[in-house]
Amino acid sequence: MSLGGVTDSGTMPLPLPRIESIRPTPVNRDAFVERLRLTGVSLGQALLAIPALVLGILTLLAWPLLLVVAGIGLAHLAVPATEQLTRLHRWAAGRLLGEEIGSGYADTAGTNPLTRAVVWLRDPARWRDFAFLWFSATGGFVLSMVPIGLLTAPVVHLLGLLIDPGWAWAVLLLLSGPMVIVWWLVTPALVRARALAERSILGHSRVVMLERRVEEVAVSRSEALDHSAAEVRRIERDLHDGAQARIAAVGMNVGLAEKLLATDPAAAAELLKEARETTVSALEDLRSVVRGIHPPVLADRGLAGAIEAIAMAIPMPVTLAMDIDGELPAPVESAAYFALTECLTNVVKHAGATRAWVTGTYDGRLLRLVVGDDGRGGANRDGSGLAGVVRRLLAFDGTMDLTSPLGGPTVVTMELPCPTAHGSSSPKTRPS
Repeated sequence: MSLGGVTDSGTMPLPLPRIESIRPTPVNRDAFVERLRLTGVSLGQALLAIPALVLGILTLLAWPLLLVVAGIGLAHLAVPATEQLTRLHRWAAGRLLGEEIGSGYADTAGTNPLTRAVVWLRDPARWRDFAFLWFSATGGFVLSMVPIGLLTAPVVHLLGLLIDPGWAWAVLLLLSGPMVIVWWLVTPALVRARALAERSILGHSRVVMLERRVEEVAVSRSEALDHSAAEVRRIERDLHDGAQARIAAVGMNVGLAEKLLATDPAAAAELLKEARETTVSALEDLRSVVRGIHPPVLADRGLAGAIEAIAMAIPMPVTLAMDIDGELPAPVESAAYFALTECLTNVVKHAGATRAWVTGTYDGRLLRLVVGDDGRGGANRDGSGLAGVVRRLLAFDGTMDLTSPLGGPTVVTMELPCPTAHGSSSPKTRPS
C-alpha cells in the first residue's frame, strides 16, 4: 500500500492515500498512519450519508411531481446538489483507486428549466446518481462505519471504565483488544471495497461512452458540413459581388477605350487608367477571399509565425511561448489559426485586459494552445465567438476548456489531436 497522493487535475488538493491492492504490510508507523487516514476517509463518507439520504428523499418526491411547478423546483434543487455530492465521491474514489471516474452527464446547454428537467429524467447518469444516494445512505454507510466502530470501541470502553469503574466495562475493554487487530486487517479492504462500489455505480460504462462519442461525432460532422457549406456560399458571394463585378467593369472600360482610341485618345486613356485601378481593386478582393480560405502567412511562416503576426497587430502587450516542433496538417493548422484569432479578438473587444498571453505546444500527437488575459472575466462559452471556436475544433475532434471567473483571469485551453508521420521539424514552425 502506498501513502503517496495520485496526480490529479481536479481542484481539490486534499491528500488521500492510494489503495493499489490489498496485501499484508509491515506493522510500522507509516502503515499505522495510513490506516488512520483511511479511517478518516470512512468517517467523511459516513457523514456524507446524511445529505445523501436527504437528497434521495427530495429526488424521490420530485420526479412524480415533475408536471407541476413544485416538482420542477424540487428537481432543480436536488439534481444539481446531487451532482456536486457525487462529484466529491467520484473524486475521492478516483484518488483512492488511482484513476479518473467520469460522470457522463447529458448536455443541458441551451435548455429551459422544463426541458432541462426532462433531460435529467432521461439521462442514465442521473439515475446512477440517484442509485448512489441510497447506496451511500445504506450499504455504503455500513461499510464506512465498520472501521470507525472497530477503532473507537476500545476508546469508548476505556472512557466507560474511567467514568463508571466496574467489571462489565473491564471485560468490554479486554475484549476490545482484538478489535484493534481486526481494524488493522480489514480497514484497507473495506475502504477499497466502497471505492470500487462507487466506481461501479457512478462511472459510466464503455458502451455509454461509445454511444455518446458517436453522437458527438455525428453532431460535429453535421456542424462541419454546415460550416463548409456556409463558407462556400460566402466565397461565392464575395467573388460575385467583388472580384467578378470589378472584372466585368474592366472589360466594359477596355471595350469603350477601344472604340474611343481613334476619335478621343484622351477619353480612351482615362478609361484605361480607370480599368487599371479597377484591376488592382479586383486583385485585392481575390487576395481577401484567399486569406479567408487559408491565410498566406500560414503557408509562409507556419502557425507560430502567423500568431506572431497577429500579436504584433494587437494594441496591447501579448506574450508568446510557441514551441511547435513538427509539421502540422494544413486543415488543423488553419483551424487552430482561426480559433486563436477569434480568442484574441474577444480579448481586444470584450475583456478589458491590459495584457494577454499565448502558449502552444505540439508533441507529434496533440496540439495544445492556451490563450489568457488579465481582463474582467465572466466569459461565456455559449457566446457566438467562443461557440464558433468550439464548433471549429469539434470538426477535428478537438476540445476547448474555458476558465473565466468574475474578476479574471480568463484562460482558454484548446487541444487538437493531430498525429503526423513527419519526423523532422518543419521550417515553417519554430519556437518563438
